[in-house]
Amino acid sequence: MPKIYARSLAGKEIVTMAGTVLGELENIILDPETGKLIDLLVKPDSELDPARYRKDGKLILVPFSSVCALKDYIVVDEKRAER
Repeated sequence: MPKIYARSLAGKEIVTMAGTVLGELENIILDPETGKLIDLLVKPDSELDPARYRKDGKLILVPFSSVCALKDYIVVDEKRAER
C-alpha cells in the first residue's frame, strides 16, 4: 500500500458512497497516545444539513472509521459518518 501524506489530504472533498458532497477536509484529529486517527474535521458543503453530524464549532466531525477510500476524493460510508 502506498504512503499517503496528511498534507496531500488537506482541502480534499469528502463524499459519501452515494456521491453526496459532505464538504472539504480542514484537519484531522488523532489520539496522541496511540497515534490512531479519530475524526476528520470537515468544512460542510453549503447544501449539507450539518444537524445529522457531530459538530466542532462550524465544522462537522466525520469518524475516520467511516472512510472507505482515499484517492481524488475521500469517500465515506454515510451510515457510519452520521451521529
